[in-house]
Amino acid sequence: MILVTGAAGFVGSALTARLASLDRVRAATHSVSRAWTHPNVTVIHGRTLSPEEDWSTALGGVSTVIHCAARVHVMRESSADALAAYRRINARGTLNLARQAVAAGVRRFVFLSSIKVNGECTPPGRPFTADQAPAPSDPYGISKMEAEQGLRALALDSDLEVVIVRPPLVYGPGVKANFLALTRVLARGWPLPLGALTQNRRSLVALDNLVDLLETCVDHPAAANRTFLVSDGEDLSTVDLLERLGAALGRPARLIPVPVGCLVAAATVLGRAGEIRRLRQSLQVDMRQTQATLGWTPPLTVDEGLRRAVQRTEPRQKTEQKTEP
Repeated sequence: MILVTGAAGFVGSALTARLASLDRVRAATHSVSRAWTHPNVTVIHGRTLSPEEDWSTALGGVSTVIHCAARVHVMRESSADALAAYRRINARGTLNLARQAVAAGVRRFVFLSSIKVNGECTPPGRPFTADQAPAPSDPYGISKMEAEQGLRALALDSDLEVVIVRPPLVYGPGVKANFLALTRVLARGWPLPLGALTQNRRSLVALDNLVDLLETCVDHPAAANRTFLVSDGEDLSTVDLLERLGAALGRPARLIPVPVGCLVAAATVLGRAGEIRRLRQSLQVDMRQTQATLGWTPPLTVDEGLRRAVQRTEPRQKTEQKTEP
């Protein structure tokens, strides 16, 4: 029996669908809108990641927990104390679940963390690795790092096997936030002033590739007590991404090569400096250790991942990234 938390979320819902074809799954979710009809899926509604949540009933008979639930990274923070809010859910809530998993005799705890534990950007050609010192710079990344540290300490004092997976940006059917916004602009054929952003390199991971790795981590003997980075295996510049996303949509990207300095200046005036910074920076991950340890290769290419991501894109309705606690 596998327990998936955050099962109504972007990653959790795809993961639950995959695992249900292989094993019995308990799908824990705060939402009551997601209804599973697969006979192998038992839905547990109304679960939160508060540090006080009682997971004992959900954990009964479970051998593996895959913990996807989180207070997700948001662009416009509403909490007066963002770090405390992230810590309460992502660190304290995670460790509350993990301690109860130990008490219930759970064998393995797979934690969906974030590349933000490593940091926000990399110099081109110098990717993040799983064994380098963490350097998170925002409350979300800090909370994920603290959860990782607590899980490793718990594994040392118990028989629980902890597996940590740190993905970069995940894209696929149903993706929201900035990726969806760019997709809709390209789908409408609007020009973008981003044609000069050719020198950066970013690692991404298709939803199906991430789900495949998480499935591998359920029972692979070499995964126990290891940290894995994951990507599609091909890093793209911003221009590469936009051109290939446009190809997936059947709408060639219309990119204007505005000089980077002018682009940054204009974005600063418009209050969009953070967005442009992310589009021009590099963030690469080295997943050779993941591949060597698990014998794993991403099943989808970038182009196939992008084609799947845009299949259900609807460019009319504005949607914001939601939190799946």
